[in-house]
Amino acid sequence: MKIPSLAYIKKELTQRNEPELVDLVLQLSKLSRDNKAFVYFKLFEADNNDLYLAMVKEDLEEAFENANLKSYFTAKKSAQSIRRMMNKSLKLTKDKVTIIELLFFFCEKIIEFGYLKFRHPVIDNLYASQVKKIEKLIAGLHEDLQFDYQETLHNFKKHIR
Repeated sequence: MKIPSLAYIKKELTQRNEPELVDLVLQLSKLSRDNKAFVYFKLFEADNNDLYLAMVKEDLEEAFENANLKSYFTAKKSAQSIRRMMNKSLKLTKDKVTIIELLFFFCEKIIEFGYLKFRHPVIDNLYASQVKKIEKLIAGLHEDLQFDYQETLHNFKKHIR
């Protein structure tokens, strides 16, 4: 089955009436937990980035606390799992400041919980890639915000091997 373009789907959606659209969104939200979270966030929390940031940080904190750090292998798997969880949350917002704050939080916890002490290349690369993401996002911000984040970014860069 060939899937049509997004423009075609958008055109078709504009021709549907409201009850059909509501039914379509409900069916979509039933397909996966991520879709349901996305619909909920867009309906109720889209304008409250601080609350969203606090909720995601709480979830990430819990994931870090429950992570298995007994060996470098389990630490690597835990870090990758937490990063996937964070990336799913990042898809729900387009606010660059919120994304930067979440990436800062992730990097802080990687350092705090001692993931970098394992000196495992996968963990080191995972951390370095998050710092690079932060660097790119900061470059796109207003100069005042860039200045505010530069010191924290510099501190994170010190931990890259």
